[in-house]
Parts: sequence; C-alpha cells; structure tokens
Amino acid sequence: MRLVFAGTPAVALPSLHALAERHDVLSVITREDAPLGRKRVLTPSPVAAAAADKLGIPAIKANRLGEEVTERVASLAPDLGVIVAYGGLVREPLLSLPRLGWVNLHFSLLPRWRGAAPVQHAVIAGDQETGAAVFQLVPALDAGDVFSELRRPVGADETAGELLDALAVSGATLLADTVDALAAGTAVARPQEGEPTLAPKLALQDAHLDFGRPADEVYARLRGVTPEPGAFALLDGERFKVAEARRAFDADSLAPGQVELRDKRVLVGTGTSPLELVTVQPAGKRAMAAADWWRGAGGTAVLS
Repeated sequence: MRLVFAGTPAVALPSLHALAERHDVLSVITREDAPLGRKRVLTPSPVAAAAADKLGIPAIKANRLGEEVTERVASLAPDLGVIVAYGGLVREPLLSLPRLGWVNLHFSLLPRWRGAAPVQHAVIAGDQETGAAVFQLVPALDAGDVFSELRRPVGADETAGELLDALAVSGATLLADTVDALAAGTAVARPQEGEPTLAPKLALQDAHLDFGRPADEVYARLRGVTPEPGAFALLDGERFKVAEARRAFDADSLAPGQVELRDKRVLVGTGTSPLELVTVQPAGKRAMAAADWWRGAGGTAVLS
C-alpha cells in the first residue's frame, strides 16, 4: 500500500523500517529539528535522519499537523496513514484524508493507559502485564477500535526505557502484519472494552522519589521514570539523581530517606524495606557509583 508515516523518536524506527520493507512509504511526517546538547545544535529527529540517510524517503517536518501538512499529504494520495510516537494530534481533515484513514501503534493494552506516556505509567503503577495495540485513529484520544494487540509481562527490574525499547521491536512486527491485513482486506477491528485509564506526559515532579512510601512503590516509580525524566530526591535542598537502584530484601529497616553503608552496600530507607543505591548523580557532578559518592559524603545523608 501507499503509506504516510508519522513518527519522531527512536522507538518509531523499527516500525518505519518494517513498513518500508513491505509497502511504499511515500513520506514521513516528523517534528522539526530541535536544539540538542550543550551547544544547542539543531538536530533532525531520529525518524527524519533515518528517512534521509538510510531509506531515501522525503520528510515533512512540522510540529503541528495543520493546513500545510494536510495539503502536502493530499498531494501524495496515500491509502493509509500510520502514526507511531509522533508527538502531536491528527485532526480533521487530515484524519480522514487517506483512503483507509490512520492507524496508530500504541504501547499499552487499550483502553488502559491512553495518552503520551503509557509505558511509564504502567511501570509506575506496578502493572504485571502490558503490551501494544494497533488501533484505528479517531478524534477522541486513543479511543478507536483495535485491530491487533500483543501482551508481555513487565520484568520485576525492568525500566520504562528497557520495556519501551522491547515493545518498539515487537510492536513493529504487529503493526506491519496489521497493515498487511488492511491491504488484503482481512483486518477486523473490535471496540475497546473496559474502563479507560490515562497516561499523561510525565513532568519532572513525577520523578521525585518519596521514600516515605513502601519500597515496592518507590522502586516502581524509579523504574518508571528511568531514563526520562530521571528519578531524583533532594539532598540538602538540591536535586540528587538516582540513576540505578535495586531491592534489598534481606536488609534491616532504615528510617525513610536515611542513607547508610551496610555490608558494602549503600542503602536508603523507605516506608518498608530499604533500597540499595547503585548509581547516583549529586548536583553539579557526574554520575558515579553510589559507594564512591558515599565515601566523599562524610558518612551521613538523608534524602527527601
């Protein structure tokens, strides 16, 4: 089929490559070049770079899918629009422009976790299972009928970043197979069933660890905000990043936020059992092993 593909970050790349192998991707729609790094160099999105450097597909760069984008897509006369993590909404008349409308690869088991950050919210909530779904895009947020889905367990120590990377790969196959079925006229969609939950984009404050909560909740939040926006606590009023930690089931309890060195492990108390700090980044310093930070901290610290 003749496709237009809308996507921006690296997690959209497996889907783009899978579709380009099976169908005619006429153009990609991706967000505009953004300033990155300390020097704020304008840099193409991963999808734009892949389209230009590896696939030879023209790119439409836009932060809003307005009239100009609609006119350019109309000139291509696509059969189907496909969207994977573009970062914006597809509205009318663009929504109805392709012959078969648009389908979206979404990284959750709909209707659970509709919104921009489904994987992060699934991990934070302690979900034991998640997955991906391909659904028909409609005006309401992530509410369209579902063509296909896959399910997988959430690993006990898996971060949101690791889970999203895995779903991006397995979801690409799911998406490509669904597009094949649409091309063959055999695809069947079913309405979503169950009570929706919402997964809005995470803010920095969502990554603040509350060590007064039970260890399971603290650890789930830490994993859910890794790598972005990045877990942190406050140390002497400054942001103290916690890049990596693990459960310490065998350790005696500590007061919430109290940090101690026990049996060569740097432990921090929670509302239940402690967590072991593995990699941290104090304000103004590089990331380092927690043991190295502790040696320079003078043997006392409380995280809040």
